[in-house]
Amino acid sequence: MIIFGVDPGLAIVGYGIIEYSGNRYRAIDYGCIKTEAKTPFTERLKIIYDELSSIIDRYDPDDLAIEELFFNKNAKTALKVGQARGVEILSAVNKGVDVYEYTPLQIKQAVAGYGRADKKQVQEMVKLLLNLQKTPSPDDVADALAVAICHSSCLKFKDMFKMK
Repeated sequence: MIIFGVDPGLAIVGYGIIEYSGNRYRAIDYGCIKTEAKTPFTERLKIIYDELSSIIDRYDPDDLAIEELFFNKNAKTALKVGQARGVEILSAVNKGVDVYEYTPLQIKQAVAGYGRADKKQVQEMVKLLLNLQKTPSPDDVADALAVAICHSSCLKFKDMFKMK
C-alpha cells in the first residue's frame, strides 16, 4: 500500500510517500513545498495545490493521511493555514484518493508509543522505522512521514478516520 502523508501548512507543507507492506515500511519520497510570504495568498494556494496534485500523479497513492490542525494563539494564522489545508485535501479528493485525518496525539501514540512524545522522539522513531540515514528536515517533513506511519498502523480501523 502506498500512503501519502501530509503535514499541513502554508509557508511549508511537509509531505512523505511511504510503502507499507507486511508490517514493513519503505520511504519512497519525502520533502516539502515552500511558498514565500510575499507571494499573493491565492497564488500560494495554487502552488500548493499544483505541487501536491503532481506528487499524487507521480506516485498514485492509495490513501492520503493528513494531520488535524491544532492552534491556540493566532486566529488569523489559523484561518490561513486552515484554507491551505482545505486545498491540500482537495488535491487528493480531485484525484480520487481517500483522505484520513489524525490528531497530533494519535500520530505520536502510533509512532513513538506515547501520545505526549516530544518532536525529537517522533523524529527519531520516523528515522528508525523508515531506516533512514538521517532525520528528515525540516520538521514538517518528518511530521508528514509520521502521519503516513500513523495511518499504516490504523488501517484495520481506517473507516473511523476517513473524512466525511
